[in-house]
Amino acid sequence: MSELYIRVAEDESEEPMEIPSEDDGTVLLSSVAAQFPGACGLRYRNPESQCMRGVRLVEGVLHAPENDWGSLVYVVNYPKDNKRKMEEIDAASAVKVKRGFQKTSDLIVLGLPWKTSEQDLKDYFSTFGEVIMVQVKRDAKNGNSKGFGFVRFTDYETQTKVIAQRHMIDGRWCDCKLPNSRMCPDEPMRSRKIFVGRCTEDMTPDDLRQYFMQYGEVTDVFIPKPFRAFAFVTFADDQVAQALCGEDLIIKGVSVHISNAEPKHNNSRLMMERARFGAVHQLFPNFPGGSASLAAMFDRSRYQFPSSHV
Repeated sequence: MSELYIRVAEDESEEPMEIPSEDDGTVLLSSVAAQFPGACGLRYRNPESQCMRGVRLVEGVLHAPENDWGSLVYVVNYPKDNKRKMEEIDAASAVKVKRGFQKTSDLIVLGLPWKTSEQDLKDYFSTFGEVIMVQVKRDAKNGNSKGFGFVRFTDYETQTKVIAQRHMIDGRWCDCKLPNSRMCPDEPMRSRKIFVGRCTEDMTPDDLRQYFMQYGEVTDVFIPKPFRAFAFVTFADDQVAQALCGEDLIIKGVSVHISNAEPKHNNSRLMMERARFGAVHQLFPNFPGGSASLAAMFDRSRYQFPSSHV
């Protein structure tokens, strides 16, 4: 006797799968469940009434309707609770998959001690999770560390955990952040501009741009005219600017000092003082001593205590 197959699908609209029957023409529920995990029975649409009918199940054995399976497509039945659980599992799995595909990024590590090597960096961050890449940025000429580097992790959750805390590396507190990012809306905007002191007159904007491009993208270079022995360099990334602050660098054989360019809002008090000075000078143009006397008056008013407090 040739083996008989019946057509079974999870839904009427889906392509059916052929399930083998037994020698007596019955079908084992276990055979159905092997292809459709969780199945508890079969049903089919009656050609005459167009209503769904259940297939008789006795002790794990499915019996053909009217002793003939025919060419009908039989639809799998699932327990309602089991179906709901499966849907919840699928939804949870989808969330996990989505999270799993969140890509990690290169994190900038600020404030590294000069002695920290790439192996030191890898050994430290490996305690949090698998590390893909570490890099300590070094001077191209002398090989000395620039005081910052980069690290990248395999797992996104590890990255999040590392960003959320400060790190003691070789006896110094370091910060690990996403470049070009603001981790918190309340975090103050940090300047992308640096102050370059001790410049010489033979340094041109192109000289400074070419030199600082090794650290990151440079968006602007400004040298005041007339020459005043300093310049401003603006980077695309504020993290690079912050990492360079406090450094003494050699440009065209001259040692220059890098510091923070003072934000404009910090100059507001000075501007107010200048406005007051101008107003008084307009009211008293013939004030003895002119502007020098006025300046001295303002200095005394700001820094001297009344005699009753001395």
